[in-house]
Amino acid sequence: MIDFKKELNSEQYEIVQQGDGYVLVLAGAGSGKTRVITYRVAYLLEKSIAPSAILLLTFTNKAAKEMLTRVEKLMGEKVKGLWSGTFHSVASRVLRVEANAIGFEKNFTIMDQDDAEVLLKHCLQEEGLDTKSKKTPAASTLLSMVSYARNTELPLDEVIELKYPRFMAFTDALKSVAERYKREKRRANVMDFDDLLTYWLELLEDHEAIRNKWAEQFKYILVDEFQDTNKLQAKIVRLLAETNKNLFVVGDDAQSIYSFRAADIHNILNFPKEFVGAKTFKLEINYRSSPEILLLANGVISQNKKQFKKTLKAHHASNVKPHVMGHMTPAQEAQYIVQKVARSASAGRPLASMAALFRSAFAARALEMELVKNNIPYEFRGGMRFFDRAHIKDVLGFLRIISNHKDRMAWLRVLPLQPGIGHETARTLVERIMVQGDLEAALQSIANVSLPARARTGWDNMMSIIQEMKKRGSHPSGFIEGIAKSAYADYLKDMFENYEDRLGDLEQLAQFASHAKSTKDFLDSATLDDAYGSKDKVGNTRDRLILSTIHQAKGLEWDTVFVINLVNGAFPNERALSEAGGEEEERRLFYVAVTRAQRELFLTY
Repeated sequence: MIDFKKELNSEQYEIVQQGDGYVLVLAGAGSGKTRVITYRVAYLLEKSIAPSAILLLTFTNKAAKEMLTRVEKLMGEKVKGLWSGTFHSVASRVLRVEANAIGFEKNFTIMDQDDAEVLLKHCLQEEGLDTKSKKTPAASTLLSMVSYARNTELPLDEVIELKYPRFMAFTDALKSVAERYKREKRRANVMDFDDLLTYWLELLEDHEAIRNKWAEQFKYILVDEFQDTNKLQAKIVRLLAETNKNLFVVGDDAQSIYSFRAADIHNILNFPKEFVGAKTFKLEINYRSSPEILLLANGVISQNKKQFKKTLKAHHASNVKPHVMGHMTPAQEAQYIVQKVARSASAGRPLASMAALFRSAFAARALEMELVKNNIPYEFRGGMRFFDRAHIKDVLGFLRIISNHKDRMAWLRVLPLQPGIGHETARTLVERIMVQGDLEAALQSIANVSLPARARTGWDNMMSIIQEMKKRGSHPSGFIEGIAKSAYADYLKDMFENYEDRLGDLEQLAQFASHAKSTKDFLDSATLDDAYGSKDKVGNTRDRLILSTIHQAKGLEWDTVFVINLVNGAFPNERALSEAGGEEEERRLFYVAVTRAQRELFLTY
């Protein structure tokens, strides 16, 4: 038997004991919400509730596995039959049983994102849209549009106007593409991730017998991270809980930071109104951070109007106040952070106990460069490392052909970027280049070849980029500056909404290359140094500083945290501030960032 009163604090014990009915648990950062959920499940099992009558919904497979492992440890045995998993994985299990009711075969295939994009690209072509045109949304962009529309239950044309106004001229065509995409999926007996939720909800709303069957089975429903649910997920749990009326949701409105994924904070804010008679509990004892850090966190989040008021109380003893440091340039900011990290590492503190957090991956580029210069290994989370980004690899490709004109892979990377040159034409050109003695001879050999008009335009474009590079001497930093002023910059402007961030990356790359002795040395370093863009090998336990977006850091903690680039327009984000509810979400994002810190917190700009 588990001694719940001994193993839980008073707040947690009360929740576990009184968790029947409609229950909202407001779990502040670091307050032990996972402990509450796992002990609540164990409590139900000790009360002889059948595992198959318990449904535990999470947002990651990792969280589901961790909770089940903890429950089994508490029970001292394997727990078989408990329904535990993400919304999507549980939806898949239900649909495998009930697919025929909505016109699918039970052996339907679940498409991953790549498969979905391939099918959408086909649908774009079938509807007569030019998928090679820079004005037409890419399949990945359209998939994001359709996904957001479905998870918010907004019409697609409204989503385009709200989130993708540059594509408004294509609204009718894109609506036709979305309808074709839906038909093609059904015809092929396949579903994408959003279909899993959509069709699960359809089963519950439109098929009373099926709804009753599952609602009767799940006598107790528990939902983790309820503040991250979207409209579909909230409707699903409400319908499943109608029969037994035992719905136990845990979340923190102050950590609702995923509206861009269609998460709806109103699901948690309106829970007491939606479920009349619901009990609300608060977990306010924080087992992570110092009182000084919590004083800052409480003060910041108190400015939000749409929230449940709560005050985090520290379990740990007093420590140093958070540090605020301003700098004249991003480079100086990066130098300050690296100095602090190096000093802590020299004192014996593991790099992995420290993290630098940022609003977007582009904010970390100066810090990445400084870490590389100082040979400090790091792990990048929530985006691509600097040297893994496509535009950086493009620029390195241009440098590689200057350094070695027979670098086949470099040519095959940069040539298809030029208008009118496809992969077949690129391969043909490369075969001619490979037999030439040097770069000048290679360029001249193509100049003398008869090419189709569009391909000739593309080659002339390529030549103009090389000429811009050579105008600036023979040093890699000059080459990169030339690329940033060439037709390649026009390509970035035409292809990417965040082209300014990408051009900023090229500026940072040029500054970093200024320390290299030669182009060859620079390329060797970029390829061979483990601190650059190489992927970590499985099982690599090397100590590394953590660089992470704040979104990716949610749920994690470190001894020391640097929240960087706290510059107006960057964080808080200018675009987010222009959206409804954006200011409060930016404040919640900052709250999540500072509550990752256990002992020391640095706020820099």
